[in-house]
Amino acid sequence: MKRSQAIVCACAALGAAALYLAPLGLRGLVGPDEPRYASIAREMAASGDWVTPVLWGEPWFEKPVLLYWLGAAAHAAGFEDFTRLPAALLGLGFLGFFYWIVRRWFGAAEARAAAAILATSAGWTAFSDIGGFDMPLAVFTGAALLCLLPWIDNPAAKRTALPAFGALLGLAVLSKGLAAPAIAFLALLPLLWETPRRALDLAAPRTLIPFALVALPWYGACLARNGEAFWSEFIWEHHVERFFTSSLEHVQPFWFYLPVTALFLLPWTPLLATLRPAEIAADRRLRFLAAWAGGLLLLFSVAVNKLPGYVLPALPPLAVLLAVGWVRRPSRAAALVAAASLLAIPLAALLLPRALADGLGKAWASLAFGELLAAGAASAAAVALAAFAVARFGGLRALAAVAAAAALLLALLKFETYPAISRLAGAREFYFEHRARMPQLCIGDVRRHTEYGLRYYSADRIPRCAERTARFEITGDPPRIAPRQ
Repeated sequence: MKRSQAIVCACAALGAAALYLAPLGLRGLVGPDEPRYASIAREMAASGDWVTPVLWGEPWFEKPVLLYWLGAAAHAAGFEDFTRLPAALLGLGFLGFFYWIVRRWFGAAEARAAAAILATSAGWTAFSDIGGFDMPLAVFTGAALLCLLPWIDNPAAKRTALPAFGALLGLAVLSKGLAAPAIAFLALLPLLWETPRRALDLAAPRTLIPFALVALPWYGACLARNGEAFWSEFIWEHHVERFFTSSLEHVQPFWFYLPVTALFLLPWTPLLATLRPAEIAADRRLRFLAAWAGGLLLLFSVAVNKLPGYVLPALPPLAVLLAVGWVRRPSRAAALVAAASLLAIPLAALLLPRALADGLGKAWASLAFGELLAAGAASAAAVALAAFAVARFGGLRALAAVAAAAALLLALLKFETYPAISRLAGAREFYFEHRARMPQLCIGDVRRHTEYGLRYYSADRIPRCAERTARFEITGDPPRIAPRQ
């Protein structure tokens, strides 16, 4: 590697680390999920029970155990952001593996382009800071399927590809249950339809034994200890009912993931127009990647309950497809539109804190034109420089310029909005501001994210008002302290 290339790679690595790790402490836990998952991980570290997840004294079987294990280990090591740090490290570490394997099977230029696209996509960047299960699922499912590329290309290359696939798929099952095998099945379905005998490789001991050794011990231990409760809640409620019924109240229309995917791919969504179906169909590896992304989108579109993070595992194959298409046919027009789409980042910076607190509709209604104009002006220089580089150079340099501008603006977004998000959509600031009064308070009529955040930060020492008499209660949205009626 030339010295100039080494310097560029080192700067890119440092920039990625800053983008993914530096902002972690700028906000507290947000929403109803992060406080619950962090509470379970903290309880696991304190109790030493690494089998049964426990939330505020009760077994909790909504999700598998891997995030809790990682969070408990980080908590024991003294890290404050102990559930978000593993997600950030997984998202960042996957980029290195992703670059290595794409370089090996598609080429150096394709690897640089794919890594730049994935690292600066809105979805991958956003979910790397969330202490939830979506990033672990995306990382381990993505790593498992990417390890199959040698076998996809050559059926004889199964000595290391299939065991690695089995072990990593086991980690994906520990991350978020049966979603990973379903995604893998749909990704491989066209190949198996074409050559059914290759299914024997996937059912061979070299694949199944690593999978079983990784995934089954915890499932077996948890089922043996908790019996029917684990089966009915985890398997039936959070797999069968989540897919087929509206009982979990996340119902969205069939087309929901089309705009979500377009949003998650920003600023690279315009590059979708450069894809050529005939080229994809002519290459077995590209067909596999297209089936991976398309099958995942179809699977979760059919499901009744839909959440945005479900589409995250589709981003790695889409990044490779876009990179291969770009290297073969660079398009200045698509790159200029991608550069222009970076102006959406200031809009996101204005909307995110209010949207997380009150919903997107109220956030949009409260948006002032002057705010939007000022935010756009603040980012215009970065967008203009990226557009100039696209027009002047083209090719990989143009893509690199858009990626650099995207990374800069995304970093500024995080540093600018995370404190506001923490104040408006979290409970950390409220709790520490009124911590001295907490022993005299109870939790009244507040939204779920406020209650769960307060229970996390107080180590579940603030009771609900129905559980004890107190002169003052925490009530309202945003929360405030008021005399009890």
